[in-house]
Amino acid sequence: MNRRRWGAIASIALATLVVGAAMVTPVQAAQAAPAPAPAQLPELLVPSPPGSNDWDCTPTDELPNPVVLVHGLTANQANNWAYIAPQLAERGHCVFSLTYGRNPLTPPPLTQVGGLAPIEESAQELATFVDRVLDATGAEKVDIVGHSEGSLMPNHWVKFLGGAAVVDRYVGLTPLWDGTETAGLAFLNRTGEQLGLGPAVGLALDPLCAACRQVLRGSDFLAEMNSGGGPRVDGVTYTMILTRYDELVVPYTSGLMDGATNIVLQEGCPANLAEHLAVAFDPVTLQHITNALDPANAEPVRCFPVGPDAPPAT
Repeated sequence: MNRRRWGAIASIALATLVVGAAMVTPVQAAQAAPAPAPAQLPELLVPSPPGSNDWDCTPTDELPNPVVLVHGLTANQANNWAYIAPQLAERGHCVFSLTYGRNPLTPPPLTQVGGLAPIEESAQELATFVDRVLDATGAEKVDIVGHSEGSLMPNHWVKFLGGAAVVDRYVGLTPLWDGTETAGLAFLNRTGEQLGLGPAVGLALDPLCAACRQVLRGSDFLAEMNSGGGPRVDGVTYTMILTRYDELVVPYTSGLMDGATNIVLQEGCPANLAEHLAVAFDPVTLQHITNALDPANAEPVRCFPVGPDAPPAT
């Protein structure tokens, strides 16, 4: 799917949100692996990506932490992690994923769209899921790999809900600690609030996608996240992976975190043109993820030419 077509889809989807539906990502769902919770309708509607949610997986001494994959806004576990989940599993990680933040008011197939609920509620979902992962694997801690909203939401759990006690390493892809200005939406939102229209905008949008306004620059949610000196939490090792060609996190430097290892893909690989979605299907990004999760066995990152667009999940 080329960038022009994605831009048209995103514009149509955004308009649809305002009038009464929700955005869907351009990546198709992958084939099913065992769902994270047996016989529950939501997991049957959005099956796990290959390599994920093997509840019999036993962590090794070399890789003791299960890896929990957290998808982005309007994505789900199947389409966001169709590439990275099996790659990490092949490298010996116990990999788990969930689809969080569904809107119960949406009809099928929009029931497959995640990341729409208030981020605070999604963080509670993640906390419950991680408890189950720890119980099943016997591990003491997990590693988090999140994309877009999935790089932001888990940190609410880490910073405010006690998650820091059970998180070792935290990898964010195309993060947005300072929010996004994409398409001027943050400016429009601020202007509406200054004109006293904030409640009206909230009433129109929040029942459909409460998280959408929370990721905009200047939101109350982000102000809280950055309180106390910033989002970083002591005791957690953070790695942030950014791309200069991010068209959804604007500016891309919103993903920089003080005290973290910050990686801009193009600084080490100028031929990497991956944009926001394609980062989750990028072999260069994968190398950075595996090094962050297993630094004792880190290897030099090889540069590959990478196109700007995410391929369809297979």
